[in-house]
Amino acid sequence: MYPKFIITIDGVLKFGNVYLHKELLPKGHTTCYGGGLWKVDHARSCIILYGRSFDFGLPDLDKIERVDCEGPGGLGYPIFFERHFGDEDLLEPVWPKI
Repeated sequence: MYPKFIITIDGVLKFGNVYLHKELLPKGHTTCYGGGLWKVDHARSCIILYGRSFDFGLPDLDKIERVDCEGPGGLGYPIFFERHFGDEDLLEPVWPKI
């Protein structure tokens, strides 16, 4: 199992520990606005999203309307995107929206 996320067609940032991104899709859905991997950085009190989904592509972060509160989303930490893998000094704010 791997820490993965998707952005559902309903605009929900959904987290899970799954093998495939499609396992995170709501029942009856066949696509989403991309996805990737996530990790919790307790030292900086934030969640970092990175990578992409091989099935659905890069996440369209502008489509996020709310965060699923199950799993790490319930921590209340701000969420950032690491566009360039391995460069945690260049994190883009994702949530809360500015």
